[in-house]
Amino acid sequence: MSTTDEVLGWFDTLSNWGRWGDDDERGTLNLVTDEVRLAAARAVRGGRSVSCGWEVAGDDLERSTTTCPCAADMPGAEQMPDRFHRDRHWGFSSERLGLAYHGNSITHLDAPCHLFWDGRMYNGRSHELVDPTSGSAWAAVTAAADGIVTRGVLLDVARVRDVPWLEPGEGVRPEDLEEAERRQGVQVRPGDAVLLRTGFGRAWHETGASIGFEQAGWHASCLPWLHERGVALIGADTPQDVQPSGVDGVLMPVHAVGLVAMGLWLLDNCDLEACAATAAELDRWEFQLAVAPVRLARTSGSPVNPIATF
Repeated sequence: MSTTDEVLGWFDTLSNWGRWGDDDERGTLNLVTDEVRLAAARAVRGGRSVSCGWEVAGDDLERSTTTCPCAADMPGAEQMPDRFHRDRHWGFSSERLGLAYHGNSITHLDAPCHLFWDGRMYNGRSHELVDPTSGSAWAAVTAAADGIVTRGVLLDVARVRDVPWLEPGEGVRPEDLEEAERRQGVQVRPGDAVLLRTGFGRAWHETGASIGFEQAGWHASCLPWLHERGVALIGADTPQDVQPSGVDGVLMPVHAVGLVAMGLWLLDNCDLEACAATAAELDRWEFQLAVAPVRLARTSGSPVNPIATF
């Protein structure tokens, strides 16, 4: 069990502030070097790709759809060049969408500016750099504008424990990660993206379970392990932190220490069932992972559809 003092100490001992320069906004993505990307490409052997993201639908998505069966009849068509309104064959549909992607349902990427601790963000910048109107001037999601392409490793802890899914409130600790490595014949390396399967996706598919005030996930004790291994990105099929966290006074230590101190990018709310089924079928738990955030200026994250290619 990690104590509150121990976790608070990690803001210093696990800190990457200044490691890649005082003006660095990329944090642990600096560990994804050209050599790491080449190694990720070599992890592709059969070419099969699967999504690790949930479909965005229902109440998560505000939608306004416009349909125009014949574009020549749309308002203002007469003001357009003749070639646009003479052709009466083509029509179109389009949407205006709205979504709040942070939370417990949409698969999304957290940028370092998403969280503050004592009013500070990654690399010591003040929370005042995030303006309510214009957004964040520091460590926004556009720091990953070139995308994240690296070796992904799936650690299927539910499978290792021989259960369909972990129960809400069950935390995953370093010994679970190392047992998964041993059982799956894979080793986490610097620059990797590590995806944690608790089995929540299966619980949702089979029982309609939802994330509430309790959830399975990473225990805070994994943070030194992730730092030591040089992990660039972590993901989970829940919003990362086990809840309750088990650390008095620190609601979400993986988010807090990870984003603020380490600059560790987080991939929340993955659907890892297809990835896990493919990995088990192929008996191969490494793959190339591609995450391409939308280049949303000055934002704290982005909805994403992570793709694992085996």
